[in-house]
Amino acid sequence: MVSRAQRTPFGDWWWTIDRLTLAAIVVLMLGGIILSLAASPPVAARLNLEPFHFVNRHVLFLVPAILVLLTVSVLPPRHIRRLALVVFIVSVVLVAATPIFGAEIKGARRWLVIMGVNIQPSEFLKPAFVILTAWLFGESARRPEMPANTVALGLLMLVVSLLVLQPDFGQTMLIALVWGALFFMAGMRLIWVAGLGGVAAVGLVGAYFTVPHVARRIKRFIDPSSGDTYNIDYALESFARGGWLGRGPGEGTLKRTLPEGHTDFIFAVAAEEFGIVLCLVLAALFAFIVIRALRNALHNEDPFTRFAVSGLAILFGLQSAINMAVNLHLMPAKGMTLPFVSYGGSSMISLAYGMGMLLALTRDRPLAEMMASRDAYAMRSPA
Repeated sequence: MVSRAQRTPFGDWWWTIDRLTLAAIVVLMLGGIILSLAASPPVAARLNLEPFHFVNRHVLFLVPAILVLLTVSVLPPRHIRRLALVVFIVSVVLVAATPIFGAEIKGARRWLVIMGVNIQPSEFLKPAFVILTAWLFGESARRPEMPANTVALGLLMLVVSLLVLQPDFGQTMLIALVWGALFFMAGMRLIWVAGLGGVAAVGLVGAYFTVPHVARRIKRFIDPSSGDTYNIDYALESFARGGWLGRGPGEGTLKRTLPEGHTDFIFAVAAEEFGIVLCLVLAALFAFIVIRALRNALHNEDPFTRFAVSGLAILFGLQSAINMAVNLHLMPAKGMTLPFVSYGGSSMISLAYGMGMLLALTRDRPLAEMMASRDAYAMRSPA
């Protein structure tokens, strides 16, 4: 047991961290291992790999993810901002290099091979972008004379431009939605929000008429008979076959032919083998993390912390909702992972980085420490 009276670095961390949110994240990680055992062996067999190839790699990715989560969760807010700035700059450079040096997969260039490791830089760009945007909106609330909102809009345009070049419209939409939510929270007029929504709609229409694979996905969503709906058909059939309680661990059959059952459609595999009840439990865990974070943000008086926690929670919640909605054919396919459950090293580590920052910013710090941190931050640049 860790005593409250004993002042140690671990004790200070343990008694100030949001342990319920941490526990929910750990449960998702454990659930990801179980579902990887269920979903990935058929995929490995189709690729002539060792049956537990993806399971072993999934567990291997969890090790650095947990280290990142715990390390980042001990950082004070000023170090969170500095680290986010470094991660953002590095990620922007790598995202800009991806269309040039990345391998083309399904008509897009989103991956770089660095020292033999496949990395998707846009995954790390997302949480860092949220923190910098939160800092800018927080500064705008504290010092209205600063052109912080203009800089925040410039950052959005930069990131969106780089992602469209890949092209990666799923991540573009996710980042734009989170930015719009923070923009609204910052007290901007509804006419500005509506105007930016109009620009986004024009961009979507433009993508429909200029990017073939985007047009195909939207057409297949509106009219399934217009093209191949193989993945969605099998995903929906998985929910129908699984029912409320599922067919049992290892008893699923549709996963043998579902191409992306260990990544984008792992939610469907969960439905067939463990039932809709488990899917509802997963959805409840995601909702719990998001709602608890938003509640903590609501009661925080520091503008930066309020915006940052809200942004990270919205980012996490939207990514979860998009993946589950695609599995249920409620929106066109986006190629987005289910947080901490789907297979994917870049996604896993970037999510750990984002949730580590959320845990760090929601720690129960004494008021005097928070005021000292804010005063020190006001006297110097975050860089």
